[in-house]
Amino acid sequence: MIEINKITYQETKRWILEKHYAHRMPSISFAFWLYIDWVLEWIVTYWSPASASLCKWVCWIEFKHDVLELNRLVLNSTAPKNSASILVWRSLRLLPKTKIIVSYADTAQWHIGYVYQATNFLYTGCTKPRTDIDTGDKHSRHYEWIIDYSKRKFRSAKHRYIFILNKKAKKCLNYKIEKYPKWDTKKYDCIDITNIQLWMN
Repeated sequence: MIEINKITYQETKRWILEKHYAHRMPSISFAFWLYIDWVLEWIVTYWSPASASLCKWVCWIEFKHDVLELNRLVLNSTAPKNSASILVWRSLRLLPKTKIIVSYADTAQWHIGYVYQATNFLYTGCTKPRTDIDTGDKHSRHYEWIIDYSKRKFRSAKHRYIFILNKKAKKCLNYKIEKYPKWDTKKYDCIDITNIQLWMN
């Protein structure tokens, strides 16, 4: 039996802090968990991105308040194959129908984003590696003006995926849709961090 339910911020804490590679709590607007045969296998969380420019850009300013980011997807080590895609797919159906979802697969973790490919997200390319200020709990974008590179942290390139629930917004997507990346055709320019690491040093 498969069951998906909403959960609270507090209920996500142990899983995110102990099991997710970032080991850091994000802001959360919506959270869901997946039970299979009464065993908790996955949780997924969404929030409103801190980046105003991202929200304005995805489908233009008209839909800036509808953008959500899928910011945590955490599994139990015993989770069956395909359970992640089941949770993501069903959780999308539990979100408000006006929403536009953005998610990223971190190249530094060798993530390609197969879960998003399996759930029909649109692939819109790879972000560039960059640095920003390491602020701990506060979002780094509040401190982007700091140019002391000794206080800045490397941020790896990420594959960007978008899922549009809002029917009106589908015509306004501001990114070019690209072919899904695969391991045998991965974009080495997305994970080549040599130049930026030398620059930081």
